[in-house]
Amino acid sequence: MATELTVGEHSIDRKKDKLLNDLAVVVSDADDLLNQVVSSGADELAATRTRIEGRLKSARSSLDDARLTVTGKARYAADATQHYVKDNPWVIVGVAAATGLLLGVVLARR
Repeated sequence: MATELTVGEHSIDRKKDKLLNDLAVVVSDADDLLNQVVSSGADELAATRTRIEGRLKSARSSLDDARLTVTGKARYAADATQHYVKDNPWVIVGVAAATGLLLGVVLARR
């Protein structure tokens, strides 16, 4: 269980880095577009706009991939927790009781 989540973290980090890189490129392209609006004709403006639209599409795709990965990992963790609780209910009750007792002792001292 832990190894699958750990391996997935590397994948999430790579996707996050790709997404941040894509967003930086989109911002750079938008800056270029603003500069070209002032000093260029319609043809250059249209080409730059097309390039920015492509970058935005790529960034949206990367963001969607990252969302799906994170959602899948969260579902996996929730399912693993649910199975553990079903398989070991008394352990969970014991942990909850010990936590309650510890909190009671700490709060009683104040």
